[in-house]
Amino acid sequence: MRTAIYPGTFDPVTNGHLDILHRAIYLFDRVIVAVASESNKQTLFSLEERQKLLRCETSDMENVEVKSFGGLTVDFARECGAIALIRGLRAMTDFEYEFQLALMNKKLAPDIETVFLMTKSEYSFISSSSIKSAASLQGDVSGLVPPNVEKAMIQKYNKMV
Repeated sequence: MRTAIYPGTFDPVTNGHLDILHRAIYLFDRVIVAVASESNKQTLFSLEERQKLLRCETSDMENVEVKSFGGLTVDFARECGAIALIRGLRAMTDFEYEFQLALMNKKLAPDIETVFLMTKSEYSFISSSSIKSAASLQGDVSGLVPPNVEKAMIQKYNKMV
């Protein structure tokens, strides 16, 4: 069974993330969406909330699991028996960062490949950070995130006011 890890903070999960995931499930027998418990980023949603939102969006995908992890992504990948890491690319700015990350991962785990998938052009401008920024100012993020995520963001930001 060919297993891949799709790691990220997913804060929040976007339609761009789901686009990459939908394509990855056709390339691998099993895809584990690996939600990072540790991040340099200030998260809007707790680890548990991020996992819950992802599980809601992936409940109809038979070969997808949602798990959390801490530490090195390649260590988690080995624990899961993964042969690849899935990474999404939107623009050239993503490529430079992702290329460096892939080279470091390859040095740490020569047996695990990084597979880059380009997002559809309609999602190329979407980032979790820009979505959070727009939503915090009551901007319309429908079509950028799944409806349940949009609802959760509205509730979260309304509590902060």
